[in-house]
Amino acid sequence: MLWLEIAGGIFIAWLVMVFLFTPGINYHLSRRTSVHAEDFLYTIQSTCQTALHHGNAVTIYTDGAEFYPAMLEAIRSATRSVNFECYIFQPGRIADGFIDALGDRARKGLNVTVVVDAIGSFRLWGRPVRLLREAGCRIEAYQRLRWYSLARINNRTHRELLVIDGRTAFVGGAGVADWWAFPRGRRPPWRDTMAKLEGPVVAALQGVAAENWLECCGEIMTGPEYFPNLESAGHTTAFVIRSSPSDRATVSRVAFQLLMEGADEEVRISTPYFLPDRALRRAMREIAGRGVAITVIVPGRHTDQRWVRLASRRMWGELLKEGIRIFEYTRTMTHAKVLIVDSLWSVLGTTNIDNRSFEHNDELNVAMQDHSVAERLLVDYRRDLDDSREITFDEWRRRPLWEKIAGPFIWILERQQ
Repeated sequence: MLWLEIAGGIFIAWLVMVFLFTPGINYHLSRRTSVHAEDFLYTIQSTCQTALHHGNAVTIYTDGAEFYPAMLEAIRSATRSVNFECYIFQPGRIADGFIDALGDRARKGLNVTVVVDAIGSFRLWGRPVRLLREAGCRIEAYQRLRWYSLARINNRTHRELLVIDGRTAFVGGAGVADWWAFPRGRRPPWRDTMAKLEGPVVAALQGVAAENWLECCGEIMTGPEYFPNLESAGHTTAFVIRSSPSDRATVSRVAFQLLMEGADEEVRISTPYFLPDRALRRAMREIAGRGVAITVIVPGRHTDQRWVRLASRRMWGELLKEGIRIFEYTRTMTHAKVLIVDSLWSVLGTTNIDNRSFEHNDELNVAMQDHSVAERLLVDYRRDLDDSREITFDEWRRRPLWEKIAGPFIWILERQQ
């Protein structure tokens, strides 16, 4: 019928307008601050609506050869509960290991919950899900495609989180897939970073796991198997950046803006998808203009998103002219998501420097105030720089003609990726 066609056309036009042309927020600080200032902790805690947790232990794992064995060992050692949430859970050898470990704990009578994104982990449905459920695991898909939730189709859970007994948590950029563990042809496995956290901050991370479990099935997690009494385990001050698109001014974007603009000496960024919006590019130019050294590591030609790389390279000129250094990683695909400020603050988690992470996804990061953690991450960062190629402004100007022509036509990715 004609009226249905008109209504459908209006709805599609509305979706296009909302998804593609919503203007960005003009983020900026009301006045200059510093990550070393006495009031900075209060500022970031209050603005990001989070709580600082002192006395945490942090262990950094470099690449799948380190973090997958540590995560699987933690699952097998669980005695009360396992809560797992991930964007990517793809069938393969690594997934088989997790299914076996999770299933074993469930058969032993532990509470095992798994939340996976309905789109990011769509290939999991079938035999893998059946094996998990037969073992007693409870698994739910986040944001399944339903007619009444189409307005939220762009909202995915991008979180990668594992919590064991409410006492130990793993966070970082990696999901569950073979490409983080095994070579693909001549390429090494993907480069990524995960962290294990112990101490009071784990309660906040358990709360994040409980949030999306509640949204998926309505169950509120309660009891000491999820929320035990946590004592000091180390010397790191940390807080959780739990970001979701209920409001476009997301906590992750506020935290990144505060930390970057609060730098006095240096900002080091590693991200697989580097599409800073206009406000963040302006801030980066101003930060560099007052003498702060900014270094960015992004994927080179070994990327899983070639169009995103093209859209990213389009905007590099204005940053390179201000002295911001950009390096393309050459060994393989780099998926590490790390921000290090003044060798004091570190942020590790799932947020990319792009609009999709800042406005559309459920994301999870942990910000840590600890020189030793920053130095440990800088060891990997310097090694990554050695495996990268710097892009100069002159080289950027000489990029291929086809790239210059295509660039303006893919600006749309700046708002969606």
